[in-house]
Amino acid sequence: MEQLNTLITQMYASVGLDPAAEFLGNSLFDYTLSLIVFLVAYGLFKFIQRVVLVQLARIAEKTPTTLDNTLVKMGRSFRPPFYAFLAFWFAFQFLDVHGFMESALTAVIIIWAVYQVVIVAGIFVEDVLLGTIAKDKDPTTKSALLLLSRLAKGAIWGLGVIMLLSNLGVDVTGLLAGIGIGGIAIAFALQGILSDLFSSFSIYFDKPFEVGDFIIVGDKMGVVERIGVKSTRLRALSGEELVLSNHFLTGAQIQNYKRMQERRVEFHVGVVYSTSTEKMERAIAIIKQAIEEEELARLDRVHFKEFGDSALLLEAVYYEKTADFNAYMDTQQAINFFIKNGFEAEGIEMAFPTRTLTFDQSALEAFRRKSS
Repeated sequence: MEQLNTLITQMYASVGLDPAAEFLGNSLFDYTLSLIVFLVAYGLFKFIQRVVLVQLARIAEKTPTTLDNTLVKMGRSFRPPFYAFLAFWFAFQFLDVHGFMESALTAVIIIWAVYQVVIVAGIFVEDVLLGTIAKDKDPTTKSALLLLSRLAKGAIWGLGVIMLLSNLGVDVTGLLAGIGIGGIAIAFALQGILSDLFSSFSIYFDKPFEVGDFIIVGDKMGVVERIGVKSTRLRALSGEELVLSNHFLTGAQIQNYKRMQERRVEFHVGVVYSTSTEKMERAIAIIKQAIEEEELARLDRVHFKEFGDSALLLEAVYYEKTADFNAYMDTQQAINFFIKNGFEAEGIEMAFPTRTLTFDQSALEAFRRKSS
């Protein structure tokens, strides 16, 4: 520093000027030192922007992580006008200036600095969420993350405004208290909407169902067409649109048939009580063969289950190897035809619900005499 002072003094002496001469309360020496600080600071910022960040960007492109790319992007958000003014503010600290000029420059640098902090924070949040979006191909998750990104950036701007006011000397205690009370009042007024909003995030990230899934919720069923912020829309089998609130869906038991890899099927066949044991065994063999003949069916078991009210009941269980409902119905239809044809060929009679009424003849005669 002493060498710099000597150099400046010698420079002014060579042109016959006194470095101690004052102008607007500051000497020529102070102005010169301030100019040197400005040039050095501006040159340093320029070097970082043009050389250091360029080299870091090249290195970041070769690494598997995206965090370094985000950091480079954050560094590039500082534009030349900002760091030129920042260099000017640093240089201004070496001058003895008070009053309006000092207050104005301080206010501008605070406003600009808070603005840059908010921009940098927004870039970080956006890049992290957008990176997650790029990895997730689900359109509903992308919508949720985009909404979350907007909310996060809005919160950052809000914090930035509070920081700005605080640094400008404004007492933000009352403002924060008012925001808190107002927030509570708004939360009570919009608790239904907020409940659906948070439920939508639960659906987006937990993913109990996705667009295109066929689901059953209570007595409602349909294909999911859209998952919104407040509600989810289903297309019912009969064609109409069902609109269900997200809060209702997160609290309900949901059956998701889209994710079913195979279907367990259980059905019963009843034969008349007069069927012989030999024919019963033959009936079981026919049912087994009917299931084994189908390519998409995997036999589990066939048993003589019980003595029913009006039939001897046979129970069969198999697994349909696809979740497609139409394919399941085609398989079941083919099995039914095979069983019917096999029973007819073997003379096995299927049962149907019957009731046998027994009348007391003497009581019937007494009733007739009384009626006449």
